[in-house]
Amino acid sequence: MSSTGLAESMAHDVADAIRGRHSVRKFLAAAPPMDVVREILEIASYAPSGSNMQPWSVFVLTGATLAALGGDMRAAYLAGEPGHGRDYTYYPAEVPEPFQARRRACGWSLYQTLGITRENKAGMTAQRSTNYDFFGAPLAMVFTIHGGLETGSWMDMGGFLQSVMVAARGFGLDSCAQASIAEYPAIVRRHLPVDPVHKVVCGMALGYADRSAVINGFRTQRAPVDEFATFLG
Repeated sequence: MSSTGLAESMAHDVADAIRGRHSVRKFLAAAPPMDVVREILEIASYAPSGSNMQPWSVFVLTGATLAALGGDMRAAYLAGEPGHGRDYTYYPAEVPEPFQARRRACGWSLYQTLGITRENKAGMTAQRSTNYDFFGAPLAMVFTIHGGLETGSWMDMGGFLQSVMVAARGFGLDSCAQASIAEYPAIVRRHLPVDPVHKVVCGMALGYADRSAVINGFRTQRAPVDEFATFLG
């Protein structure tokens, strides 16, 4: 990416970085410099954690390792390969409202952006399969956490993930946090030296957004503050 293009895509302040972060699903081929990735992770390491436990572990993937892991997960998904599942439960068996409505709206709006109808099951499958090779991003991360830790540390992990994505915006980079990667922990462990006591939490695609891609024009809506906040005085 040219220096001019990079300057145009960089967040100007913290509010711009937070509001400008969104899930990017198509990337340019240019990989972010590794020294920038290291700095992003160093900045994110200042995320708060209970008793400063810093429960996050990160694998940074490029090149052959990234291609092999992504290729195997995508192939397993397309083949409907049995025997896979997350190390943890992400969604309840029955998602209560208004959360289920938001979840459905997100999924259908994404497909509509791409012109994929509800009847086009093959199109849906093809699009969903791109999750598993990190949307073709030139760099990806996989995050794990010690299996002996509790909910508080998972909350801390969420703060760390957000810090990575917001810090990336400060360098003109875009990302997509991917819980889908955790659906294939056995394949992840086949390719990465994950500590046996760790759980695979998620992945993250990272790079420069292809701003000409239709899919990157998709945005989700946010509830107004008065819908989720109660002010008492």
